[in-house]
Order: sequence, then structure tokens, then C-alpha cells
Amino acid sequence: MLKWMATSFLTLVITVTLHAQQPAGEDLKQQQIALQREIDELNNSLKDQKKHTRVSIRQLELVKQKLRLREQAIKNINRQVNILEGNIGKSKNGIDSLKDRLDTMKAQYARNIVYAYKLRNNYGFLNFIFSATSFTDAYRRAQYFRAYHQYCEDQVEAIKNTQKLLAGKITGFELARREKDAVIQKQEKQLEVLEEEKKVKHAIVKDLKTREKEIARELNAKKSAYKKVMSAITNTIGDMYAADAKLSGSAASGTRAKKEVKKLELTPEGKRISGSFEDNKGQLPWPVEKASIKTRFGRSQQGPVIINNPGLTIETEPNATVKAIFEGEVVRIFDIEGAWSVIVRHGKYFSVYSNLQSVSVSRTQKIVAGQTVGVAVRNGEGNGEIDFIITQETKNLDPEKWLKKK
Repeated sequence: MLKWMATSFLTLVITVTLHAQQPAGEDLKQQQIALQREIDELNNSLKDQKKHTRVSIRQLELVKQKLRLREQAIKNINRQVNILEGNIGKSKNGIDSLKDRLDTMKAQYARNIVYAYKLRNNYGFLNFIFSATSFTDAYRRAQYFRAYHQYCEDQVEAIKNTQKLLAGKITGFELARREKDAVIQKQEKQLEVLEEEKKVKHAIVKDLKTREKEIARELNAKKSAYKKVMSAITNTIGDMYAADAKLSGSAASGTRAKKEVKKLELTPEGKRISGSFEDNKGQLPWPVEKASIKTRFGRSQQGPVIINNPGLTIETEPNATVKAIFEGEVVRIFDIEGAWSVIVRHGKYFSVYSNLQSVSVSRTQKIVAGQTVGVAVRNGEGNGEIDFIITQETKNLDPEKWLKKK
């Protein structure tokens, strides 16, 4: 009984301790691998950028992004260290507890040996039996003696098992300590790399300051292009509002129709496409095969200029093919400052492919997902670049939430 209790209890304590800590540690390791993969991808993008002689805001954004990932990786390592320190502390407490238990068991066993020594011969045993006051008492004494003998044997076995558990716990303690040392070394290396990357960032910032006026002109031109694209989208959808109003019997002017019609009228086919588009949120393909986000959705500081991007500015390979993300109908093709834009309707949703050097579709054409829309324009760094927008009628949506995770 004693053997079973000691072994089962100690095994349960160690098993629960190890399994309680393992999942969190494993999750952090997987996160660390994913972070390093992202950092490696950014390094490759930076290498491509450095092929061009002129330092760009894109390089600065990539370095900033890499710094954020590096800091996140360091925080991740700190959490790993904390978990390992917790495991080490629990292991140490477990070792101390096992040692105390082992000392107690050994002391108890020593007392039992002394008692057994007194009954070491048959005379002592017989004297113990025959000193009973009745036959029943004598029988109980005989049973007690046999149980006591078995108890001593169980004690020996329990001591051996506890010693094995203690040895295993000490081994685990040493492994955790070595793992902690290895993780701390990684942390120190990451901190060194972080400092070097900060120096690179400062050097780029310094270089960009010398070109501040030139960059401001480029960014203001980009802001102007964003506004023209959004104006074209608004006018296109406004024309659809007006057309829907006329179909519904309204004699109002186009401007008044825009105010009267709250949402686009959808055909059964339009409803089907809208529903299917919504069902694929987070799973839609990227418009270009090789995509690196140059400017994210929404308001951001780009050098000396604040830009409010209505979608994503995506950098890609030179002359990259731009493809439709979903089935739909081409509702407008227009030119802004020498670059083409294509608007595709998906029921009440619209996808816009802007900054194209050529177009492969025509207005009113029905297209399918993956069909070529055009070819990306080359930017100042020699890479392909497009502006990609998704709207729900006139409301801009963050494309990253609709596209597949990279």
C-alpha cells in the first residue's frame, strides 16, 4: 500500500508539472520560428531594395518592420526564459520535496530495522506470540508480524522508487538549466543584431533627410493619385445608384438619385456573388503572385507626408501579371497620369486594380477569379507596383482582412 501511494503520488506530481508547462513553451518555439521566417523574408526584400543606388522610404519601412519583428522575437525569448525559470524553480522545489520525503522514509525504515532486530530470532517471535492473553490475540499478533515484515519490504521498494524519481527530477532540472542557458545566448545574439539594425535605420533616416523635398513631391503625387482613384470609384458607383433609381421608376436627377438610393439593387446573380465573396473573407488570393506590402491600409506617416491609403500599395516583380481576386464584371477602365485602373464589381463589393501599365480586359466583360487584368507599372526602384482597393459599395475595406494570410 505504501509503495503504491508513494510511487503514484510522486509520478502524478512530476507528470502534471511537466505537462502544464510544455504546451506554452512549445507554442513560443513555434512563434519564434514563424517570426524568424518573417525576418528572413524581410531580409530578402531589403537585399532586392539595396540593388538600387537610391535609398527609398520603402527601405526604411522594411527596416522598421524588421525592427518590430526583432523586438517581438526578443519579447518571445524573454517569455521562454520566464517559463524555463518557472520550470527550474518547480523542479528545484520538487527535488527538495523528494529529498525530504526520502530522508523521512529512510529514518522510518531505520527505526523499523531496529525494531525488527529485537525480534531477529525465533525465541523473540515466540515470546511475542505466547505473551498474548487469548488465542484471538495471538492470531492477531502473528498477522501483525507478517504484515509488519511486508511493510518493511514495501518500504525498501518505495525508497528505491523515490530515489529513481529523484534522479529523474535532477536530470530534468539540469536539462532545463542548459536549455535556459541556450535561450539566453539566443537572446543576447538577437539584442546584438537589434542594435546593428537600429544603426542601419538611423543611416537610412539620415540619407532620406537629404532628399526630403524630392520625397515629399513623390508622396504628394501619390496622394493625388489616391484621391483621383477614389473619385473615379465614387463616380462609378454613383452612376450605378442613378441607374438603379431610374430602373425603380424615379425621375430624379443623378445627384438626387445618389441621395435617395441607400444601396445597390442586386440581381439574384449579384446576391449570389456578394454572398460568395463574403464567405471567402480571409481566403481571397492576392492580385499578384509575389507581393510585398509597401503601404498599408489607412492613415500612416510616410517620411515628411501623412498618407491615407484607401487600400494597399503592393510591391512586386517587374512586369508582374495582375489577376482578378474573384469572379465579377469589369465596370470601368480609366487612366490616371499615364497609369491604368480597372474596377471589377462583385455584387455589392468592388475590387480595384490601379497603377497598371497595360490592361487585358474590357468594360462590361465577365471575368473569373485568377483571370489576368493587366501588368503592374514599374516604380522608381525598378520593381512592379500596384494599388489594390476593396470597397463595399463606397465604403473602403482593409484588403489584408480579405486576402489570404501570407
